[in-house]
Amino acid sequence: MIRKIMCALLLTGAVFTSCTTDKCCAPKKEIGIQLYSIRDTIHRAGYQLDSIFKGLAEMGYTSFEAANYSSGKFYGKTPEEFKAIAEKYGLTPISSHCNRNLTAEELAAGDFTEGLKWWKQAIADHKAAGMKYIVNPWQNRPGTLAELKTICDYFNEIGKMCNAAGIKYGYHNHSHEMVNVEDRVMLEYMIENTAPENVFYELDVYWTVMGKKSPVEFFEKYPGRFTMLHIKDHREVGQSGMVGFDAIFKNAEKAGVKDIIVEIEGCKGTTMDGAKVSIDYLLDASFVPATYGK
Repeated sequence: MIRKIMCALLLTGAVFTSCTTDKCCAPKKEIGIQLYSIRDTIHRAGYQLDSIFKGLAEMGYTSFEAANYSSGKFYGKTPEEFKAIAEKYGLTPISSHCNRNLTAEELAAGDFTEGLKWWKQAIADHKAAGMKYIVNPWQNRPGTLAELKTICDYFNEIGKMCNAAGIKYGYHNHSHEMVNVEDRVMLEYMIENTAPENVFYELDVYWTVMGKKSPVEFFEKYPGRFTMLHIKDHREVGQSGMVGFDAIFKNAEKAGVKDIIVEIEGCKGTTMDGAKVSIDYLLDASFVPATYGK
């Protein structure tokens, strides 16, 4: 029998919303998606984002992380236009992958002047788009610790500029940061040589595992440094069995997690299909909380 169930309850931290069937409502959880995951869909749509954002919101996503900032625009839209489209569908443009790393000449000279000039405008654009995080998605592995220290100093300066604008600056890893630079694991050295108030880390749990390291061991060694997590798998999230998501979420508070972002490496159907499978897994998983320490 169909009956209307009004769910305005809190159950294990999950907020339930109204539904109209005998099946209990799915919990609402704070889950973002990295738009790189659906880049083919975005490209085919000619950067017309309305139907895409509507679809993501209907799946249950509450926010997203961009990956297309260029020349002051996001996916061809001004920061203000981009923010307005997202908010029209109840999505928060929470973060953006964006970088202007040092050139070989700048790295050798230790000169951040031109790089920081670039960041001034980029930070202003991200602020106008409503972002609360800017995340550097890639840094080549340098040859020496001296070079890596210069990179860390540069990140600290970017972080200070972001702080002044009310935005937080972070770094996202791949697997190559799990390899040594001289006698130190690259990511560990980066964490230890960037100030927590200037630089947070968005740990990509899949790439960490692929680099033969444990996300939980990073949480234990550097508690509070991982403001964001990339929740990723070899396929759709939760489908490969390669990543221990239950242990990761169990230790999220220790890690310092404030927001999670789904990123999809591969899927059977379309990337929008993959986005749906991934969020359904997280919505159904009892170990995934509704929200994090804010």
